[in-house]
Amino acid sequence: MLKMRLSMGGTKKRPVYKIVVADSRFPRDGRFIEKLGFFNPLIPREKKERMGLDVERVKYWLGQGAQPTTRVARLLGENEIMPMPAKGNNPQKAIPKKDRKKTDEGGDAKADATKADATKAEEPKTEAPKEEAKPEAPKEEAKPEAPKEEAK
Repeated sequence: MLKMRLSMGGTKKRPVYKIVVADSRFPRDGRFIEKLGFFNPLIPREKKERMGLDVERVKYWLGQGAQPTTRVARLLGENEIMPMPAKGNNPQKAIPKKDRKKTDEGGDAKADATKADATKAEEPKTEAPKEEAKPEAPKEEAKPEAPKEEAK
């Protein structure tokens, strides 16, 4: 299977990428079929020196069935060579970090946001009883543990 992907070059902490067509079984920086362009992430987005592409060859390889990786698809979408890919689903990103709760299941961003808003409205009422209950619980738990350690 043919892939259009980034092949890393450059020096330590100064990456420069080649946009290449390669067989998916070849290593990332290994053998490739054709170089289609370059991408330098260290240059600001506004400058045209950030990326160079051979548009005709890109269209040719897309016609031949080469599949771009997600990053290359975004780069091609920014240059209007192909439609911009859909954004990934990361519902936690929509919620401010301080309001995120650790959950086992990934829920809906809207549902999580509404839950966070609902808890904010209820927090002042429910916070005081929770704080009072917390100091009592550790005292009860500490007493049973101490005799077990002495028994060992």
